Amino acid sequence: MLDRLHVPRTPEVLRKWPRVTLRRAGYVVRRVPLPRAEIRRRALSVVGVIGVALLGAWLGILVGGQETTPVGPVSTHMAAKLSWSGDTDVKVGPLGTLHLDTHDGPLGVSVSVEALNVVDAQKLVNDPNSLNGLSAWVSRDLKHAVIHLVIRSAVSGVAGGVLLSVLVYRRRWRRIAAVGVTSAATVLGTFGVAAATWNPRAVSEPTYTGLLANAPALVGNAKDIVAGFSSYSQELAKLVGNVSKLYDVTSTLPGYQPDSSTIRVLQVSDIHLNPAAWNVIRSVSQQFAVQVIVDSGDVSDHGSSAEERFTKSISTLKVPYVFIRGNHDSLVIQQAVAANRNAVVLDNGQVREVAGLRFTGDGDPRFTPDKTVDTAGEDAVMEEGRIFAGDIEAQVPRPDVAIVHDPVMAKGLDGLVPLVLAGHLHKRSTQVMALGTRLYVEGSTGGAGLRALEGAAPTPIECTVFYFDAATKKLQAWDDVTLGGLGLASAQISRTLAPETVARLNAPKPTTAPAAAKTKPRKAPAVPQAAAAAATDPRAGTRR
Repeated sequence: MLDRLHVPRTPEVLRKWPRVTLRRAGYVVRRVPLPRAEIRRRALSVVGVIGVALLGAWLGILVGGQETTPVGPVSTHMAAKLSWSGDTDVKVGPLGTLHLDTHDGPLGVSVSVEALNVVDAQKLVNDPNSLNGLSAWVSRDLKHAVIHLVIRSAVSGVAGGVLLSVLVYRRRWRRIAAVGVTSAATVLGTFGVAAATWNPRAVSEPTYTGLLANAPALVGNAKDIVAGFSSYSQELAKLVGNVSKLYDVTSTLPGYQPDSSTIRVLQVSDIHLNPAAWNVIRSVSQQFAVQVIVDSGDVSDHGSSAEERFTKSISTLKVPYVFIRGNHDSLVIQQAVAANRNAVVLDNGQVREVAGLRFTGDGDPRFTPDKTVDTAGEDAVMEEGRIFAGDIEAQVPRPDVAIVHDPVMAKGLDGLVPLVLAGHLHKRSTQVMALGTRLYVEGSTGGAGLRALEGAAPTPIECTVFYFDAATKKLQAWDDVTLGGLGLASAQISRTLAPETVARLNAPKPTTAPAAAKTKPRKAPAVPQAAAAAATDPRAGTRR
């Protein structure tokens, strides 16, 4: 670039005539370096243009880069802000802030959850099936909000730069144009960097501040939960397998011994969407060689269509799966369970023979997807129990096992069936009712799901293996399997013998001596007193 020309004439002439014309006229044209003062002036001019562009863009984004919009059932305020590291901060009322490392760049995003739309939230509570579209609803609203925020921020940034340049440079249009171009390049470059460095995993790796800082200590961050829970569930299944193998060895001691003809039934209940339960059920089924699994309800937590996918694991268990609906299971969940090839769904007193036993069952008459629904319906449950009792009385022959969810329904079944299996209470118990029917209430095979976090101690994972005589169909014994709850690693298996089995084992042996042998009898070896006492102790082997 020619900054100065040295010619025999004055510089004014050079401004009027092009260099080519001067050369043709015989003038000598040569470069003359700029003075330092001129260099500084031009450098300051460039810095000034860039400074005005950046300051104007920032002020424009600060004023116009905001969006107040509903996202799903909540009202949010989104704003772009100056940030050296980019990122996104989500402010949740008085609880604190979630910091997400979503992107890099000089522009961050602040999202404030301002209010809950009561009408929309009430719809979700009243109709759990509407949770089905919640994810799409939130994603759609969030996408529109982000697009609007980006457009508003870009336009506001460029407009802010131009307006500030007009105030600073007045009518120096070249500099005003330069500021506009610089502002546009800055805004586009900033959003380009954010898009190029977008981190989709940021949502699962939040940093908590405020009261939310205690959240990781209580439940762990999302990344640790996903990684750790998978390992926990696998180790839990291994633990149950190892303990059951050890128990299988110790169960060869004197006492009740199941044989190849014994019918083995595994009862599970109240899984409540805990994926670890499937590993436990699979392991127990294999180790104890069960022929049928009975689920006494509440495999789901809210009964929504979104939970249907959870029930697909039933088909991987490879044995018949008898199911009745719990108060947290909707008809949608019942149909999803029935869709599995090995599932046998019982309702309204239906009777099915599975693995040599006749099972009957009736689903819970209530549907209580959450705590906001009134669960005071014991009268309705008892009435359903009376109707169920009438269905059983009409059956010839009578069923061997009845299945209900709430133990209250079992009160009307006393004397009609030998055994009633129930759940609902998340605590194992058993009793023999007045007319001789045994009521067995199973604990939660899912450790009560996420409800386990509500109590001071984790809810144990419980299931039971029942042994039935193949000829008489009578209950002979059962093994209670108890595992440590969420985050714990412990296992206990104990066997209980049915009273008839105890009586049979303790019955005196025949005293008739066999025919005398013609060979010379040999002297019997001496028996230690302790061993003799153990062999004749009628209490031995009744419970382990």
